Amino acid sequence: MTRTLWIDGTFRTLDPHRPTATALLTEDEHVLAAGDVAELRAHTTGITSTIGLGGATVTPGLVDAHIHTAGYARDLTTVDLRGCTTQREALAEIARFVAGLEPGRWLFGGRWDANDWPEGLPDRDVLDRVCPDRPAILPSIDGHTHWVSSLALQQLSIDDHTPDPPGGTIERDAVGRATGILRESATLAGEHLMTLHSGDLTDQLRVAQQRLLAVGLTGVHCFDGEDARAAYETLRAAGELAIRVHKSVPLTALDQAIDEGRRTGDGDAWLSTGPVKVFSDGALGSHTCHMGEPFPGGGHGMEVISVPDLVDVVVRATRAGLGVATHAIGDEANHRVLTAYAEARRLAGPPAVRHRVEHTQHLRPGDVARLAALDVVASMQPTHCTSDVRLVERLLAGRDLRSYAWASLLRAGALVALGSDAPVEEPGPMAGIQAAVTRQEPETGHPAGGFEPHERLTIDQAVHGFTVAPARAAGLAAPTGTLRPGAPADLVAWSGDPWRVPATELGALRALTTAVGGVVRRTTA
Repeated sequence: MTRTLWIDGTFRTLDPHRPTATALLTEDEHVLAAGDVAELRAHTTGITSTIGLGGATVTPGLVDAHIHTAGYARDLTTVDLRGCTTQREALAEIARFVAGLEPGRWLFGGRWDANDWPEGLPDRDVLDRVCPDRPAILPSIDGHTHWVSSLALQQLSIDDHTPDPPGGTIERDAVGRATGILRESATLAGEHLMTLHSGDLTDQLRVAQQRLLAVGLTGVHCFDGEDARAAYETLRAAGELAIRVHKSVPLTALDQAIDEGRRTGDGDAWLSTGPVKVFSDGALGSHTCHMGEPFPGGGHGMEVISVPDLVDVVVRATRAGLGVATHAIGDEANHRVLTAYAEARRLAGPPAVRHRVEHTQHLRPGDVARLAALDVVASMQPTHCTSDVRLVERLLAGRDLRSYAWASLLRAGALVALGSDAPVEEPGPMAGIQAAVTRQEPETGHPAGGFEPHERLTIDQAVHGFTVAPARAAGLAAPTGTLRPGAPADLVAWSGDPWRVPATELGALRALTTAVGGVVRRTTA
């Protein structure tokens, strides 16, 4: 038994009976007591070690309720086009990166955003000029569109005559030639090739978890494939897993999961089974999210799965003890997902662990209360609002929608769990908390007062969304997500007090010490 006394900090416990303390006592992997130093020393024997936190403000460990850790880990070693504001800049960055790649190695990465590129959408011809001798697959910032080279199209067995797959599009020019732009389910084969040719995922996740600890994350709800699950199992068996992982089941593995008897929540405190991940539509930036009204340029987006098919999935999963997490961004997609959840509930009864809607970005007014009434988790990412605010203003202006309606959902009684969707966004949770509280671009402050400011969260609500709410979404009971007695001893010491610094400076706070399971896993000078 190891008893550690944590001192010299202001502990924000999230315990309504004792919201702050000046010391914390942990025993092995759990919190034993919170109070002041004299109190804890007087009533406790056998303290093994004492750790000082330099006067920092300490919160429970933060959990990212929606992240793609395998994608994030792989992106650490690939070309990064996030900062490119023109196609010309992107091609120059690709050329620089390719110059350092060994011969024959595939080119992956990207995270490009062509919505504001003056040249418009790229194609395979311009990519071939800077990458003529190797296959290249470059996902867009939202991951729902791939920009691929001619050699990659050959590897994918896609030519001008290949039909569009169900739920996907192979973009073609005016004469029917494949342009090298693939959308939604047309990207799945490319995702598979990236999995095969991106290196050792276990090694990559070993590095990535240190990056996540460094920004104050002690746990994740990971929405990547079975390869990520296997890599985490390897780390767990070797005693090298330093963050807590709630790992989803991809829809393609549903039958296997049922046959193996997996249930949402099984496993242990370090690696547990999450919900089945399903896609209902695409993304706003790719113009593939499913909208009730057409986009300004035409088209309603894309339905990836029909309501009857989704009902079938949810019923099968529910009866097997698996929750379902369905990606839905457009208002039509969200409406249809809720319809499917209601019908599945009628057929199979309430799930053992609440079903979820991932992103929940644009809702019809009536669907806010409907989501809460169905006891569905709204899994949302605040930085999507601040990254996409100008796109929303341009594409969705004048519509009667509730966009990024965190506060409205909370008022309706819904559970709102927050995350980053990294690598679509950066994984730092304090940036997410700043976005939730301000609803403004961090660099410019746009729009003044925040986008739809009535949807701003308080600091208490935002921190709850990264602590208690992810625990409840995973089916964990109180006191998980707090620093109350009995809670996991997961904590973060910050460079400033999130409750006292200006809201526009929250994203600049640094995690000085991150502890998981009562053990310091990362310190930052």
